[in-house]
Amino acid sequence: MPAPTLETPRLLLRQWRDSDVEEWVKMGADPRVMEFFPALEDRASAEAGAKRLRERLEQNGFGWWVIDVKDGPPFAGVIALHVLPDDMPFRPTREVGWRLPVHAWGHGYATEGARAAIDYAFGSLDWPELVSMTAAINLRSQRVMQRLGMSRDPADDFEYPRLEPGHPLRPHVLHRLRRPAP
Repeated sequence: MPAPTLETPRLLLRQWRDSDVEEWVKMGADPRVMEFFPALEDRASAEAGAKRLRERLEQNGFGWWVIDVKDGPPFAGVIALHVLPDDMPFRPTREVGWRLPVHAWGHGYATEGARAAIDYAFGSLDWPELVSMTAAINLRSQRVMQRLGMSRDPADDFEYPRLEPGHPLRPHVLHRLRRPAP
């Protein structure tokens, strides 16, 4: 079941196109975009990642949508709904996330796009709760989480299991959002 296109007043969250792959590769190679990730992505790994994300979005009915700004750039990043691996120290493991190129920062696209994905998760997919996580030093993403109405309990903060102890990105914060009662 392919994921639907999600629409907001300024954005379309849509399926991937072949032309999006090059923009994804550029994002993965940009040190500003990847500041809170363990490493930059080389071309081969970014292309393989884009292929996986595209296939999962087409197969699962949710995943990593490409952000199109109406009357703006055709690729302004991605908004994600996905299920995290089982090695995460929290439940549920259904996450809303985002990654935007620098030119798309500061316009509210992450918040607006994530809100559309959240509405889809709660309304169409009937998910009861979503999380969002980031490195504790990533204050920009934490502000998006707060604008989305997500809440943080410091007791939920954790050490990211795939990074070695002492790595500056290992301390992570977790924000949660529960589906509103009908």
